[in-house]
Amino acid sequence: MKIRFLGAADTVTGSRHLVDIGGQRILLDCGLYQGYKVLRERNWAPFAEDVKQIEAVVLSHGHLDHCGYLPALVKQGFKGPIYTSAGTRGLAELILLDSAKLQEHDARRANKYGYSRHEKALPLYTTADARRAIGQMQVIPTGRHLRVGAVEVQLTSVGHLLGASAITLRSSAESLVFSGDLGRVDDTLMPAPETVDGANVLLIESTYGNRLHANTDPQPLLGQIVRETAHRGGSVLLPSFAVGRAQALLHSLQGLRDSGQIPKDIPIFLDSPMAIEATALYLKHRSMMRLSPRQARALTDGVIMVRTPAQSEKLTRLRYPCIIISASGMATGGRVLHHLKAMAPDARNHIVFAGFQVGGTRGDKMVRGAAEVKIHGEMVPIRATVSQLEGLSGHADADGLMAWMRAMTHAPRQVFVVHGEREASDALRFRIQQELGWRACVPEYESTHQA
Repeated sequence: MKIRFLGAADTVTGSRHLVDIGGQRILLDCGLYQGYKVLRERNWAPFAEDVKQIEAVVLSHGHLDHCGYLPALVKQGFKGPIYTSAGTRGLAELILLDSAKLQEHDARRANKYGYSRHEKALPLYTTADARRAIGQMQVIPTGRHLRVGAVEVQLTSVGHLLGASAITLRSSAESLVFSGDLGRVDDTLMPAPETVDGANVLLIESTYGNRLHANTDPQPLLGQIVRETAHRGGSVLLPSFAVGRAQALLHSLQGLRDSGQIPKDIPIFLDSPMAIEATALYLKHRSMMRLSPRQARALTDGVIMVRTPAQSEKLTRLRYPCIIISASGMATGGRVLHHLKAMAPDARNHIVFAGFQVGGTRGDKMVRGAAEVKIHGEMVPIRATVSQLEGLSGHADADGLMAWMRAMTHAPRQVFVVHGEREASDALRFRIQQELGWRACVPEYESTHQA
């Protein structure tokens, strides 16, 4: 077995792992790079391997850093199947079409206002490219087996996100398990990750490989923030991942409303067409979640859905306290940028980041205390209070990752620690070696390993 690590190696973004097994070349995930410019520039490089030699792509889940490069791969000539779960198929369609739309919009805006460094700004891929990629997707029911030549492919539910799965590849002589992104045992929306066993080789994510989640419930803190901000006449902006995090925030806010911890009359706006569609998809697949029928129905009660650009623009001019959930979660693009431009200079407001912030993103800079950030080519002062709300992450922490591996009855002969910043990955590698006695390493970007 041979593995080439083309992404999520030495970093937490751009998940891409090319596996040679059983005479087949299978790409696990096909994600977009986010964060630092040096990483984002990798999106524009031609794929490191001949895409026509790839037999199939298998997706772990529908987040942009795991599926967002698919249209570019198809644009470069990949014509094979893209296998994934039903939930991921639905979410990936939303995310890819939104990503293409944003890139086309940003390119047009850069050309119009002249803030591109290139003679003409171009999108990485278009809506047509995204639709072609979506057309190549095929659903594998979770737990079922599918054969790709001599290789058996299986998906196992791991919480984290609707449809998120660990991927198992088996040939006559070898087996590999890729964790994807593991969810939490105590996640508010998704069930605990299921155990996967029998791997000769394991690829384990390490987003929180050096961190433990706080034992405190984030919901009361969110309630306190809303009350204090509203009292001084300000509004709360929640930059949010449209898929997964937005739905968790809605669930928390509805709980705060029901318990009287925030005023029932403070308006809640969901300003993200993708988040609105994703919420509908979550409700369609309610059986995959932990929510009761009543909790699921209440998810959108009284929430004002902001669908059009005109409605979103009008929202930036509101002068009364409100709560706005808007994408993207790391403030890298989308409608949230317009809200930041309008709200960040006002000290009455509070901006709450409720998820992991990749290094180099606007969200990362703001939670680190930046006095200003660049948005649409201009510097915007940050006078609003900025917080990062711990406890809503959809990722297992370091102890959760270790517990998932401890449940394996068969020790892998090799573990590769991926999808984490360097310190996080190396910390998890050390724990695997010390506590489990397994052979583990952190692969370098574009390195190839015989496993």
